[in-house]
Amino acid sequence: MSTVLIVDDDSDIVECLSEVLLHGGHEVRSARTGEEGLIALRSKRLPDAIVLDVDMPVLGGPGMAHEMMLHDAGQEKIPIILSSGRSDLAALAAKMGTPYAIGKPVDADSLLALVARALRERIAPTSA
Repeated sequence: MSTVLIVDDDSDIVECLSEVLLHGGHEVRSARTGEEGLIALRSKRLPDAIVLDVDMPVLGGPGMAHEMMLHDAGQEKIPIILSSGRSDLAALAAKMGTPYAIGKPVDADSLLALVARALRERIAPTSA
């Protein structure tokens, strides 16, 4: 069973995405801010994928992703699925180096398919 971390400041969206992912057979953890998301990544059991809201106050999705790269030194390649209602979402995802983006409102089947794709394409951590 894979674990998906949802990082979104909207509790209704977290609840909706959680239900979809749970019904899809995934374990779900959530964080309401980018800062909480980074704290969740300090646990011994890292998520297999992250659904990350772009526009959150203080530390948005791009900022959290940047912090992840700084602190992990690129060793852990957790796929990030950007989520937003922005019209420039695809361009932002490309700029951030992730091929995974889904517009809001999120379609359940599209989310499950994108998570499955991200998990299939996941790059394993490098060994030292």
